[in-house]
Amino acid sequence: MAMDSQTNPPPSTSQRPNPLKLNPLQCKTLALLQAFAKAGNGYEEPDGDGYFVGHFPRPHGNHMHVGDAVVMMKDATGLSNPAVFTALERKGLIRSAFPVGAVLTPEGRAYATGVDNKILHKTDHHSPHG
Repeated sequence: MAMDSQTNPPPSTSQRPNPLKLNPLQCKTLALLQAFAKAGNGYEEPDGDGYFVGHFPRPHGNHMHVGDAVVMMKDATGLSNPAVFTALERKGLIRSAFPVGAVLTPEGRAYATGVDNKILHKTDHHSPHG
């Protein structure tokens, strides 16, 4: 029976979070890089083969702001870890420019980490109140 599940995987297999089995620190770091890109903290590469993100925001005590979200610094330690950038680059998800930033490849931008809503805490404290 295990043979059947391997030869005929369910159609949603490719849509499952973290198909490359990144470790938790790699997932969090990639999710942050994706969030920086979505927030417009970077630019499209001239050749159209990626999106550069870098010059990360400074922390405010135990957190930092990424677009309309707050990220706890304990979830952002991978941004200062060269081994994380090396691993993400080896898997084809980024091109490292450590320590300045990284170019998210199209695969990296589309990768489902499954941790976004666990580390990106949406806030409205900068929004006008009506």
